[in-house]
Amino acid sequence: MAALLEPPPPFLNQLLPPNSTSTRPLPYNLRLGRPTNSPNHPTLLAATTPCCSAATSEQPIPQLPDPVPETALVRTRDRRRAVRLAWEKLVRWSRTWRSKTKTDVLERTNKVVVLGGGSFATAMASHVANRKSQMEVSILVRDAQVCQSINSNQCNRKYFPEHKLPENVIATTDAKAALLGADYCFHAVPVQFSSAFLEGIAEHVYPGLPFISVSKGLELNTLRTMSQIIPQALKNPRQPFIALSGPSFALELMNKLPTAMVVASKDKKLANAAQQLLACDYLRISTSSDVVGVEVAGALKNVLAIAAGIVDGMNLGNNCKTALVAQGCSEIRWLAMKMGAKPATITGLSGIGDIMLTCFVNLSRNRTVGVRLGSGEQLDDILSSMNQVAEGVSTAGAVIALAQKYKVKMPVLTAVARIIDNELTPKKAVLELMSLPQVEEV
Repeated sequence: MAALLEPPPPFLNQLLPPNSTSTRPLPYNLRLGRPTNSPNHPTLLAATTPCCSAATSEQPIPQLPDPVPETALVRTRDRRRAVRLAWEKLVRWSRTWRSKTKTDVLERTNKVVVLGGGSFATAMASHVANRKSQMEVSILVRDAQVCQSINSNQCNRKYFPEHKLPENVIATTDAKAALLGADYCFHAVPVQFSSAFLEGIAEHVYPGLPFISVSKGLELNTLRTMSQIIPQALKNPRQPFIALSGPSFALELMNKLPTAMVVASKDKKLANAAQQLLACDYLRISTSSDVVGVEVAGALKNVLAIAAGIVDGMNLGNNCKTALVAQGCSEIRWLAMKMGAKPATITGLSGIGDIMLTCFVNLSRNRTVGVRLGSGEQLDDILSSMNQVAEGVSTAGAVIALAQKYKVKMPVLTAVARIIDNELTPKKAVLELMSLPQVEEV
């Protein structure tokens, strides 16, 4: 307040009328830079107004805007109200949709069989068993020790020693007992072993049993995907098939962390049934009819993850890795579309979503192989030290054969295949990739 009542500058006193008898100093408003418009000086203000206007026209004194204009406050309130209404509308829609969602598939399902005793097979068995305690979930394994561990301790000590499995999970090495009466079958056997495995159990498979495949890759010699391997191995071209894919690590699924995946089937009712069976509070399931896109993206992303790991192993930096992954995504899109996939699938959960997870996160087996290759280790030593299969190693050769078949240039994925075949060193591969012609991005 004291600052606002300081004496005015000399030039304001000169603006007083000659016959003025007032000797009081003008109150001076420092914020406005002009005499205070105060009722205490009505005569003075009336007398000085014309003079001040004249002075202002010659030397205008800038006026600072109000710190928070009323119009800005109104706009902020309107924006916040619009956001709140949009969110409330979304929540209402979600609740309405959930109330209409059918659960009859889960109610009718009494037994599920999981083929394979690996990490993702175990995670899927645990997840499905948690969906319904009255459901029997049978895991068909080949390792007797894993079988005993699950049945005696409700724990797969090989992959999840600290996680207890639900009581309704039972392991067995007997294919007939596992498949008898099953309503759904999850296939989690590595692609390269799937054909021989399925041929061995074909006699116990009911022709109408829906297969939900979580195996990702291409068969090396035949270039077949799981949607082709399963019906041919079972000698039943009409065997119901669903591909389950998307960014999902088994460990996080076991920990019930929020996850989103895709079920793809040419039969829309079958895809919807798998969605009902699997979807819950922490697992979102989208449906798709693009089986080719989901499978091709799921197979090729493993090869690209090896390339991303090589860059990390060579300490080439984030710029290099991001450019390489972006190029790899384009290569996957080119090939998948030539094979009949939809572009939206490649940019969705089972495409870019799965690629990001596999290429940039340490839990990825394929990325780990790449890191060790980039660090100078030999492939045989790397594979012999792993207790899980890195599908990208065997898929790489099949990818190049597909690229030649569909006449698609795939420099990044081709380089990975040559490194795996020990025909090119990681350092040489990077130099050759950086020396490629500068072309328009497509």
